[in-house]
Amino acid sequence: MTTCEAVAIRVKQLFQEKCMSQYALCKKIAIDPSNIYNILYSRCKTITLDKLYLLAEGFDMTVQEFLDDPVFNMENIVCG
Repeated sequence: MTTCEAVAIRVKQLFQEKCMSQYALCKKIAIDPSNIYNILYSRCKTITLDKLYLLAEGFDMTVQEFLDDPVFNMENIVCG
């Protein structure tokens, strides 16, 4: 899977774990809902560190905590 697909999986997991909606996340971090939609449905080709920081902040965690999930293990990610 690509990095963007892994981020989408992680965000969906966190929505369930934290009982949070896309709308609530967008409102909390002041990001356009279309950005979250593009991430969730793998319409983005890259993910910036800025967006990772925002996502982590929205879920009240650090970027390290956000990335600390098996979905981000190197054997799961295809680079290129």
